[in-house]
Amino acid sequence: MKITFLTTDDPIYLPAFFDRLLGQFGEETQAVYMVPPLYKNQTALQAAIRYYRTFGLIGFFGLAVRIGMAKARRQSIASVCKQHAVLFELVLDINAEKFREHLREAGTDLIISVSCPQIFKKSLIELPRLGCLNIHGAILPQYRGVLPSFWMLANEEKKAGVSIYYVNEKIDAGELCGQSIFEILPSESLDSFIARSKKIAAGLLIEVLGKIKAGTITRTPLNLTDGSYYSWPDKEAVKRFLASKHRLW
Repeated sequence: MKITFLTTDDPIYLPAFFDRLLGQFGEETQAVYMVPPLYKNQTALQAAIRYYRTFGLIGFFGLAVRIGMAKARRQSIASVCKQHAVLFELVLDINAEKFREHLREAGTDLIISVSCPQIFKKSLIELPRLGCLNIHGAILPQYRGVLPSFWMLANEEKKAGVSIYYVNEKIDAGELCGQSIFEILPSESLDSFIARSKKIAAGLLIEVLGKIKAGTITRTPLNLTDGSYYSWPDKEAVKRFLASKHRLW
């Protein structure tokens, strides 16, 4: 089974995720490709301004400190890949014909999205023999969309989850093949919640990959009519979050 991961540059939460994954499936992994963490036509400055305007000075400062600490420790997905002797490269457009041809020639069997910000097009979805998987930090079909961890805490949910599914051309839709549900801890910060969720996601993905390898995986279509969808938070949502017992950092 030849696996390719598509991800983004996250030095805070994803290095530990990939360290655990590659410890189990490093030999099956062809490469980990990092795509730019920004949306189309958005500069790094524009992304920083949007985060500041949404979460305020405390939120922005907390993020800057966490990123600074991670970089000071030389914590990165690239360093984890190097430790496990796995190819790590930057790719600008995962749907580009040149990149798809590269995957085709390499005989890629399975593509896995880990916080990849680019939407898979049909030509990419249909390329690998074993399909394309995505990991979403919520109990799908609930909390589809952006920042599900934030929204679950803002809405004062008692339970959260991680879902793994075979993607189609819709957002956070397709066929569910793995799901783990867990309790949200009292007074848990968004930072600690995301870190715990990523740890659970790594364990779930290892379980799913084992089933795919053994040929015992099951696929259940997601019923989107029973779900919910959230976009980038507005100021009212942030006020509601800050009024709860949870904090950003």
